[in-house]
Amino acid sequence: MIAFVSGPVAALAPDSAVVEVGGIGIAVQCTPNTLSGLRMGQPARLATSLVVREDSLTLYGFVDDDERQVFELLQTASGVGPRLAQAMLAVHNPDALRRAVATGDEKALIAVPGIGKKGAQKLLIELKDRLGEPVGAPAIGAPVSQGWRDQLHAALIGLGYATREADEAVTAVAPQAEAAGGPPQVGQLLKAALQTLNRAR
Repeated sequence: MIAFVSGPVAALAPDSAVVEVGGIGIAVQCTPNTLSGLRMGQPARLATSLVVREDSLTLYGFVDDDERQVFELLQTASGVGPRLAQAMLAVHNPDALRRAVATGDEKALIAVPGIGKKGAQKLLIELKDRLGEPVGAPAIGAPVSQGWRDQLHAALIGLGYATREADEAVTAVAPQAEAAGGPPQVGQLLKAALQTLNRAR
């Protein structure tokens, strides 16, 4: 198993990064939050999980070993593949997921694209004793995950856009985020923001 990759960031995309390791470019699937911490040409170290299928080998990257471990534990639940596990980590950090499972918070899981009410109920039962206890206590009234504006802005900066461009793109997609009726999905907003930036160029 490839436990981690380390090297300069050779390329960034909305859902992946390429890390140069020993002269080879390794493509790694990442959440917007993970991508927001990467910079072109700068060294990076990502914990990784290799998913092997009959027709593909896909490497998923994470900011640390804890996030990788939660990604792998999520897939022990029936019906959860790597894409859904990654979507869950795109919406909630590992502690937020542990807290949601520990407290039976259906709404937190329903906020993830691809999980409905019945699916959330099933996951709460299956994951109850697998994820462990939350490590840190949340501040009173703190949202489950950091604000979508901050996440989106950081992701755009990580992709090489100027601060002004990132500010304008965040403002442009704000109506879409507010119309979502629940916690906005940063991955979807990132795609919409990139479309507005491409139109503006």
